[in-house]
Amino acid sequence: MSQCNVTETRTKRKVGALRRAEAYFVEHVGEILDNSTLREAIGSGSDSWTRRVRELRENLGYKIRTHLDRPDLKPGQYILEDLHRIPVVARPVNKKLRAFILERNGYTCASCGIGAGEIHEDARPARLHIGHIIDASHGGANDPSNLRALCSLCNEGSSNISPARESQSQLLAILRRARPDSQLAAFEWLRKRLGK
Repeated sequence: MSQCNVTETRTKRKVGALRRAEAYFVEHVGEILDNSTLREAIGSGSDSWTRRVRELRENLGYKIRTHLDRPDLKPGQYILEDLHRIPVVARPVNKKLRAFILERNGYTCASCGIGAGEIHEDARPARLHIGHIIDASHGGANDPSNLRALCSLCNEGSSNISPARESQSQLLAILRRARPDSQLAAFEWLRKRLGK
């Protein structure tokens, strides 16, 4: 079999598995599904079924949740909450840029300061995403100066509504006007955040 035929066969299998995954989730909307059930239903190899689930979320906009999104789910459980799909936008932030932003931000959320893997108040571990300061839909660029690390909660909360950030002089003016205990709290947060 030629290389071209092999590639075409793999593409057909991938599309077939994606359609099976979509049909299965839609048929079982609102039900908790586990790894073994999905592996059997999608039937696309030992681990490639997880890629199909990820494609349903990231490329097709299905709200498929896991234990990282909902504390009532156990590891290995998935649920399609409803059939309303989230609009999908292109993901222009490549792996190298993502790694740079996470490293630059110290693997902490630029909004609330929680570190990757730390536990949120709602008992979920923090997952970090790359968010725009000025959202792409409002003309924001995809360069490092307009990108920051955000946890899931802050990223969802600021989607497309993020106000412009304060300039350095504005931030210093706010701190100068703050009460001494608030200034001390800001100092302690910065010391913890910067490790100095």
